[in-house]
Amino acid sequence: MNEIAIVGLDCRFPGAPDAEAFWDLLMRAGDGGGEVPPDRWRAVECYDPNGSPGRTNTTRGNFVHDPGVFDSDFFAVSPREAEAMDPQQRLFLQAVWRALEDAGMPPHRLADTAVGVYVGVMASEWGQLQLRDYAKVTAQTGAGSSCSMVANRVSYHLNLKGPSLAVDTACSSSLVAVHLAVNALLSGEVDHAVAGGVNLQLTPALGIFYTQAGLSAPDGRCKPFSSVADGIGRGDGVGAVVLRRLEDALADGQQVYAVIRGTAVNQDGRSNGLTAPSRWAQQEVLAAALRRAAASPGQVDFIETHGTGTVLGDMIEAKALGHVYGAGRKQPCAIGSVKGNIGHTEAAAGIAGLIKVALALHHRIVPASPFATRENHKLALRSHGLRLLKTPLRLPTGPVLAGLSSFGMGGTNAHAVLASAPSRARRRSVAGKGLDTPVVFTLSADNQTGLRRNVQAQADWLARRRHESVAPLAWSSNQVKTTLPHRFAVVARSTGELSRKLAEAAADPEEFAIRTGRPEKRHKVAFLFTGQGAQFVGMTRRLYQESALYRGYFDEADEALQPHLGQSVRNLVFAADDRIHQTGHAQPALFAVGYALARTMTGLGVEPAAVLGHSVGEFAAAVAAGVLSLDDAAQLVSARGSLMQALPAGGGMTAVRAGAEEIADLVADEPLVDIAAVNGPGATVLSGALEALERIAQALRRRGVDATPLKVSHAFHSRLMAAMLPEFSRVASAVRPRAPRIPLYSTLLGRATDTEAMDGGYWTSQVVEPVRFADAVHELVNDGLKLLIEIGPKPVLTPLVRKLRLADDLVCLHPAPGEEAGQEDLAEAVAALFLAGIDPLWTGLYGEPDRQLQRLHPYEFSTQRRYFNLPVAIPAALAPQADDRRPAARPAPDDGGGAAENGAPTPSANTDRVTHAVLTAVAETGGYEPGEIALRSRLYEDLGLDSVQVMQLKVRVETALPELSEFTVQQLLPHLTTVGALIAFLREHSTAAVPQAS
Repeated sequence: MNEIAIVGLDCRFPGAPDAEAFWDLLMRAGDGGGEVPPDRWRAVECYDPNGSPGRTNTTRGNFVHDPGVFDSDFFAVSPREAEAMDPQQRLFLQAVWRALEDAGMPPHRLADTAVGVYVGVMASEWGQLQLRDYAKVTAQTGAGSSCSMVANRVSYHLNLKGPSLAVDTACSSSLVAVHLAVNALLSGEVDHAVAGGVNLQLTPALGIFYTQAGLSAPDGRCKPFSSVADGIGRGDGVGAVVLRRLEDALADGQQVYAVIRGTAVNQDGRSNGLTAPSRWAQQEVLAAALRRAAASPGQVDFIETHGTGTVLGDMIEAKALGHVYGAGRKQPCAIGSVKGNIGHTEAAAGIAGLIKVALALHHRIVPASPFATRENHKLALRSHGLRLLKTPLRLPTGPVLAGLSSFGMGGTNAHAVLASAPSRARRRSVAGKGLDTPVVFTLSADNQTGLRRNVQAQADWLARRRHESVAPLAWSSNQVKTTLPHRFAVVARSTGELSRKLAEAAADPEEFAIRTGRPEKRHKVAFLFTGQGAQFVGMTRRLYQESALYRGYFDEADEALQPHLGQSVRNLVFAADDRIHQTGHAQPALFAVGYALARTMTGLGVEPAAVLGHSVGEFAAAVAAGVLSLDDAAQLVSARGSLMQALPAGGGMTAVRAGAEEIADLVADEPLVDIAAVNGPGATVLSGALEALERIAQALRRRGVDATPLKVSHAFHSRLMAAMLPEFSRVASAVRPRAPRIPLYSTLLGRATDTEAMDGGYWTSQVVEPVRFADAVHELVNDGLKLLIEIGPKPVLTPLVRKLRLADDLVCLHPAPGEEAGQEDLAEAVAALFLAGIDPLWTGLYGEPDRQLQRLHPYEFSTQRRYFNLPVAIPAALAPQADDRRPAARPAPDDGGGAAENGAPTPSANTDRVTHAVLTAVAETGGYEPGEIALRSRLYEDLGLDSVQVMQLKVRVETALPELSEFTVQQLLPHLTTVGALIAFLREHSTAAVPQAS
C-alpha cells in the first residue's frame, strides 16, 4: 500500500484564524483581503497606481491578523529570543502543535522519535530587515533570521529526531515539502511526518517586484480564470498537515481527512524564460503524479489548480489541465483555486490548496469558485473539458479522487493526486443516545490562565455539538489533552452537561480550583481494603451494571468462591437478601467486592505501591500484593466466614471513643473481653461476652466516654473465636503463600510484611488477635504513601485515616462510596487521581464503540505576548511609528514565575549582592522583567535559556561581581538547574555576599 493519510491539520490564513474558519470562508466564497495593516509598512508611501519604479500599484493584500502574537511562555522561549525570531518560525511552531493534536497525537509523546519536519518557506524579509542593522545584531539574531530554522524550531522544541528541512522552490515550496515528506514515509525513513508552509509579508519589496514585472493586481486580489483577472494579490498564511502511512493510521484508529495517492515534482528546464510557466512541464508533472497514484484522469472529480489569476499563467495552466484531465470526459472536470479567497500565499500556497482539497474530500463537497460567474471565456475552459464551480459541488458516494497543483516561479512544479479516506477511517461525530455512561473529560495547559482559557474554548466549541455522544469526545481528550503540567478533569454524562460544567468551571474560581491540579510529582498509591461491617444489601449493584471492567472482575471472584460456598455470591449480593449480614456470607461477599474493585483500579492503570487490609480485608489485600492466589484466598475467606458463622451466639463488639491505654484497666477486669481493634487514639473496639461488654460500657459512660454496641453476630478478634481455630488452621496450613511483590502493611503486626510469608499461622492468629489499624496506617503514611484509595462498598477506613491527621497533603479517595455508587463515582475517582498526578489507562471507562478518536477544539494559545519589532531597515517613510515597533509589555505571570507568588526577591537595596546580580543578569539575558524571575525558575525549561545565553549570563554575572573567585563553565553547568541553585553556587565563590548599600 503506497497511500499516505492526512491525519491532522491546522492553518491560519487571511480572514480565517483556524481550519474551521478556513472551511467556512471557502464555503461562503469569502474574501480575506484588506488594506495593508499599520504594523507592516505604510502602504500609501510606496503606492503609485501606475507602478512607477520603487512603488507598488496597490495598497491592498491578504493579511493574517496580528502575526506578532506568540505564546513564548508555552514553548519556554525567552522574550529576548522571541523578539529575534522570524514571525514565520513562531507561526509554524504553533500550527504544528495544533495539527498534531488534531491528529490525536499529543506532541510530547512524539519526543525523541524520528518524526520528519518539512516546511516550504521562501520569504526572508525578516532576516533582511534584522541583519542590515549591524549594531543590533545579537547572538539570537542569526537563528532568528534563518529560513531553515522554521523547520528546526519545531524539531528542537518538540524534540523530534527525524529529518528537519526548509524547502524553497518559490511558490511551489510547500507542496514540494509534502512530496518530500510522502517519499520519506514510503521509504520507511520516518513513520510520522509534518509538512507545511508559511508566508508573511513584512515589506512591500516583493509587491514592488510583482508590479514592475506586470504581475500585481491593483485591487490586491487573485481572480483565477476570470475575465477580470489582472494579476497576483499577495497573501499571508501558515498551514501544517500530519502525515502517516495509511495502514499505520488505520491500525491506530486515527481519523483520516484524505489520502495522498501520488505526488510528482519536476522542472521547466530551459523554457520560455526563467520565471515564465511551461505548459509542457506542467503536463508532464500531472501525468507523473497520476501514474504514481495508479489513477486515470477520468477518475478525478475536481482539481485545485495553481490558479494565480495572471493572464499568461491561467492560459497555460488551462491548456495543460485540459490536455491531461479534460480529454474525452463526459462531464467537464471541476477546477478552482483557493487564491481567489486568500490571495497568493507564495511558499504557503501549496499547503493552502492541500488543506482545501483535504477538507473538501472530508466534507464531500467542493466549494464554489469566487469568480466563477465572471469566467474568462477566452480560456475556452469547456472545450478543454474543464469548468469553474458557480455553486458547491456535492461529491458522489464512494471513492473520490482530486488533483492539486502548485507551480514555482523558477520552474519547479508539483502535483498531487488525493483520494477520499476509506470508509472505516471517516468516522464522523457519534450522535448521542440520551445520557451516556459517565466519563472523564480532560484538559491540560502550561499554566492556570492557559488552562482556564482552554476550558472556556472547549465549552464554547462543545456547546455547538450538543447532539454528539460525549464518550468519544472524552476518550479523545484523554488521549490528546493530558500531557501538559496543569490538569483539568470533569465527569459528565452528556455533551450538553459537559459544555455546561466546563463553562461553569471557567467562570467560577472555586469550581475551577476543585477540578484542577498541578502535580509536582507522581504520588505513591496505597489501597486500603475494608473489613466486615461495611456490607449492605445490593452493594455495588449499580457499578456492576454500568462498568464492564468491574463486572468482569466481580464475576471472576464469584467463580472462585462458588466451589467453596456452593452458591453464587453474585446472586446473593445483588438480591434483596438480608443474609448478606450473616458472617458466612458477608466475608466472601466483601472479599469479592474488594478483589473486583482493586482489579478495576489496576485495570485503569492505578497500580498500588502498597496495600493494607482491615481484618477480613487482608485477604483481598494479600491477593493484590501477590501473597495469595485468587483461588487460595477464596478458599480461606469462605472457610473463615463459615466457621465463624457456626460458632455459638452470645458475643458482641463495642466501639469506644478512647485509646486502648485509657480503658486497659476495665478490660483487665473482664476475662471474657479483648481489645479487637485499635483504629486510632480515640477509636478502640472491644470484643467479647455481651454481659461483660455492657459492664464496661456503663463504666465508660460514668467517665464521660462514648461506648456504642456494634451490630455484629459474634465477638470477632477475641478469645471467643478459639473454637474455630483448629479447623481453620488445618485449612490455612494447606495454602502456600508467596512473598509480597509490594509491601503489605499488616494490621495483625502493625507494620509492613515485605519479607515475612503470611502462612497458615499468620491467618490463624489474625482471627483472634487485635486489628492494629492505626499502627499499620501510621507506618504506611510515614513511608511516603500519601494517596490512599479505600477498596470496599462504602467509606469506612478513610474517615478513620482523616481523624488520625497523619499528613497535611494526604489524599483519600473512594471509587464506590455508598449505596448508589456507580460508574459516575468510579469516574470521579479516576478524575481525582488524574489531578493528583496519576496517568490512568482510560480504556476501562469506555466501551469499544466509544474508543474512537474525535477531533476536539485545538489548543488556544495565549495572545498576551506580542513580538513584532520591525527594525528601521526599510525606508524611514515606510517604517512603523515608534509605538508600533515596541513589543508589548509582558504581563506578570499567573503562576510559577512571579515574584509575589514564588517569593522571588526583586533586586533592591535589601537583596544581598549575589542575589541581586543573578536576578538582574538572568532578566537581562532573557529579556525578562526582574520581578518575573523566581528562585525556583528553571533556567532552561522555564526561562528558555540556551548555551549561548548561558555564556552571556556568565559574563554578566562576572562583570557585576568582580569579587567572585574564578570558576569554569564545566563547574557552573551542574548548578544551572534553577535560579536559586545558581545563586547558591555563586555565593560559595563570592567573598562579599552581603547586602548592598542603598
